Formats: sequence, C-alpha cells, structure tokens
Amino acid sequence: MPSATASLNGTVIAKSDDTVVVEGNQYFPPSALQDESLFEKSDTHTTCHWKGVASYYNLKLSDGKVIPDAVWYYPDPKPAAAEIKDYFAFYKNKVEVKVQ
Repeated sequence: MPSATASLNGTVIAKSDDTVVVEGNQYFPPSALQDESLFEKSDTHTTCHWKGVASYYNLKLSDGKVIPDAVWYYPDPKPAAAEIKDYFAFYKNKVEVKVQ
C-alpha cells in the first residue's frame, strides 16, 4: 500500500500507509499524527449528506500562526462512511498531501 504524508511548510504532520481515500481526499488514522500539539479544536462543524457531521481542527504553528479549519474528521459518521470514523483529512490548499 502506498505511503501518504501531510506536510505544512516542509514539516510532516501526518504519515501513514493505512489511509482511506474518499472523494479524492486521503483520510489518515489518528495514529498517523506526528505532533498532536499542532492540533487545536475548532468550533466549526459541517454536514455531508452521506458522511454525516464533520468536526474541525485548526493547525497551530510554532511561530504562533494559526491556520483555521485545516483539518476535518467525522467522529460519528453515517454507516456509509464508517471506515473513516475519527480519521483526519487535510485541506489541500492549506496542507500539502502526497502519496508515494
């Protein structure tokens, strides 16, 4: 299985060979996170008609900058999306995601 990485400004923030692809997005398991201190819960929630309600995280950079809602996950997905429960996806325009 290919390995996927999510990087921000050249720093790897998630890496796994156990991602799930849904709608063109790599969903990383919680164990893939390299530094949990970068993740700050957001109050943002959105709803997908078939996956359910998504929750978000902001990314906190070491220089104090915050990238709002850069990460999303489904803590309680609908049955059709059960395989991505608690897996994280990253907005490609905010975080670089590569598959090798």
